[in-house]
Amino acid sequence: MAESFLEVHDLHKNFGGLTATNSVSFNLDRKEVLGLIGPNGAGKTTLLRLITGILKPDSGKVLFKGEDITGKKTWEIVNKGIAPTFQNMRPFRRLPIIANVMVSCLSPRSMKRGEWVKKVEAKAMDALEFAGISDMALEKASTLSQGDLKRLEVARAVATEPELLLLDEPFGGLSPAETDLMAKSIARLHKGGRFGRLHSEGPAMIIIEHKLQQLMKIVDRIVVLDFGTIIADGPPQEIVKNPEVIEAYLGKGGV
Repeated sequence: MAESFLEVHDLHKNFGGLTATNSVSFNLDRKEVLGLIGPNGAGKTTLLRLITGILKPDSGKVLFKGEDITGKKTWEIVNKGIAPTFQNMRPFRRLPIIANVMVSCLSPRSMKRGEWVKKVEAKAMDALEFAGISDMALEKASTLSQGDLKRLEVARAVATEPELLLLDEPFGGLSPAETDLMAKSIARLHKGGRFGRLHSEGPAMIIIEHKLQQLMKIVDRIVVLDFGTIIADGPPQEIVKNPEVIEAYLGKGGV
């Protein structure tokens, strides 16, 4: 049996007396887009931080393409092909946004992806165009709105040419029109179009998002966390009808 692209085995993380993830296990295939949902405080962002090495698990392990990456440094994991974005953006605020993306273009992994990526400015502009903010390339990051900072975060991630893209609330702070544009861009990237043109297929993805209507349109499968535990795992059409998921979001007696 072929190994999974990403394998998460029994990840457990406590913060003092609080259990953030409770023996979380799931696999991700190379061609999948996985939605990760759950109420606030369910452990979703903690799980992404465990996968990317920002946090170390108390127990459990993460395998990427068969290699144990548990506990490796984040920069090592990025250079293996996993790129994260997070809610708390930390751009270089005094630099133009194109310079922020050019830093990602200079990662060891990115520089190995092909001859054209050595044209760093062109690649950075391509990433900004993908995220929909290429017209603001020379503006300082400090001038950007929350929604535009979110799009800059996505541009920085895709500039590393990831095989697995982890998106933490990519629609946060975006207007309905911007959300629709971002959702279409994410779907296009996964199919290998536009920014993914160097590959026959785009990156696999794990997406945390509270805007469920938009999320359901672009994911193949959904994992639901509640109090750090997986309570459901399946296709979107099944998840939305799952009584345990409905209760987790609405509470007992909810519609």
